[in-house]
Amino acid sequence: MDTGDRLLTPGEVATLFRVDPKTVTRWAAAGRIGSIRTPGGHRRFRESEVRALLEGEGMLDEAGDMDKPRNDGPAAPTGPGPANAGMY
Repeated sequence: MDTGDRLLTPGEVATLFRVDPKTVTRWAAAGRIGSIRTPGGHRRFRESEVRALLEGEGMLDEAGDMDKPRNDGPAAPTGPGPANAGMY
């Protein structure tokens, strides 16, 4: 059954969600996003399903993954300490 839906690689999906490709693979393994296996064993994702998830119409929001803040590096120092010496 060919629906004409474009298939995306884990890297393409990761770029859309701004996560690592391994995260997309974990989502697929956990059943949070549907995937198709190629004859060579690689995962592919239906573009229509990915777009629906991006628009908030899918399982990732329900699982809470999209609500978690990303860790983009160390947090700014707070409270007393060498970085804030003299502030109090």
